[in-house]
Amino acid sequence: MRFWDSSALVPLLVSEQATPVATREFERDPDIVAWWATDIECASALARLERDGALDGSAMSDALRRLDLLAAAWQEIQPVASVRRVAMRLLRVHPLRAADALQLGAAVVASENEPSTLALVTLDERLAQAAEREGFPVTRPG
Repeated sequence: MRFWDSSALVPLLVSEQATPVATREFERDPDIVAWWATDIECASALARLERDGALDGSAMSDALRRLDLLAAAWQEIQPVASVRRVAMRLLRVHPLRAADALQLGAAVVASENEPSTLALVTLDERLAQAAEREGFPVTRPG
């Protein structure tokens, strides 16, 4: 089981440069832990690709269907007070955006405050660096 942030999940939904490596990582361990809003972040990334012309309507529908299947199977960390507290601390010690602090806060909660016990999968370099500083083993499938 590994914690996946949205940046690592999007290549599982649409064909990108990181898709082959992300797919291998998923096949190696398909048990995903994700933050409560990860599906929303993924949908946002997909909508941006559609607006930019990188996805047509059919590809968008297919990607959203794949997202629904993944989300139905992953273990989801809810937006509880402990995630908020950890995210607030993370914002003070790492150069993170709010959503990334919530992602990493959810990973800390998922690890039961033992980051070394839960690998984190991300393509976001800033998030990866903060996660490593917090003690997570980080996989960068890119």
